[in-house]
Amino acid sequence: MTLRRGAVAGAFVLASGVALMSVFFPNAQAAQQVNIYSYREPGLIKPLLEAFTKKTGIKANVVFAKKGLVERAAAEGRNSPVDVLLTVDIKRLADAEAKGIAQPVKSAEVDANIPARYRDPEGNWIGLSQRARLIYASKDRVKQDTINYEDLTDPKWKGKICSRSGQHYYNIGLLASIVSHLGPEKAEKWALGLKSNLARKPAGNDRAQVKGIYSGECDLAIGNSYYMAAMQKNTKKPEQQKWAESVKLLFPNADGRGTHVNISGAVLAKHAPHKAAGLRLIEFLTSDEGQKIYAEIVNEYPLKEGVPTSERVASWGEMKADKIALEDIAKNSSKASEIMDKVQFDLGPQS
Repeated sequence: MTLRRGAVAGAFVLASGVALMSVFFPNAQAAQQVNIYSYREPGLIKPLLEAFTKKTGIKANVVFAKKGLVERAAAEGRNSPVDVLLTVDIKRLADAEAKGIAQPVKSAEVDANIPARYRDPEGNWIGLSQRARLIYASKDRVKQDTINYEDLTDPKWKGKICSRSGQHYYNIGLLASIVSHLGPEKAEKWALGLKSNLARKPAGNDRAQVKGIYSGECDLAIGNSYYMAAMQKNTKKPEQQKWAESVKLLFPNADGRGTHVNISGAVLAKHAPHKAAGLRLIEFLTSDEGQKIYAEIVNEYPLKEGVPTSERVASWGEMKADKIALEDIAKNSSKASEIMDKVQFDLGPQS
């Protein structure tokens, strides 16, 4: 394979329907392909890209990395090979727009499929699916079935809560929503109170927090909804099924403002060498077929009206989503990050 444009060092590439391959895109001159930078894990987007290729004949080349893709595309400028950026949260969508790597998506199909509140007004980013930031709770040790995010600061939970890093985008998004609702001073007090109730220093991903509940290390944890489905279905790692079985899901603030939600989304790259193919991919991901895959296989909440959640997700209970504007969460993300630093959240509980 030859290179016309740059590649992302240290990342992985997933060709649609194929296992992990080399870190380089195929020749960008080749016809019928789309190049993707993805913050989404390969296993989560593989079924979507396989269905897209089957439907359109367009090959999907993917570079996956946990961080740095927005910055990479910005540094590459006009020489970037990327057509579509797939992200896991509103902050990165906003970052892509702010760093000038997006171009407006102009598609009547996308506009019809995705409600306006999940799209940038200028079309610079498009929401694709929704996930809820829930409370994982021990079935054996937690008797209550309702909870608010504010309750996590209650002294009764001292030494009983597990969390991943406070600086992870998922927790920054949650704290940004609290900044939006309660203001920065109360948000800082909340972060400090949560920190004081941690069972240990923040570590691991959302699955690791469920493991902590299973082992008895903690009784509560904060995590995204789709991780529970991923563990429940993971026949290759039956230990994760055991972790999931020990936990029940609580939808915070169900009687008030609603549960914090974030979105996965897509950006059409400003210098996309395969713009038409990139647009077709975004249209597919917002279509009935794409949204059903998000719902049934990825177990996220679809954004297209009329597409139901999976039976598994529906079995967890009805989710009342916080209606705060996504732009507000993105706007307050920097303040949330500052607060996490100020309270030294990632140092964990201190005597």
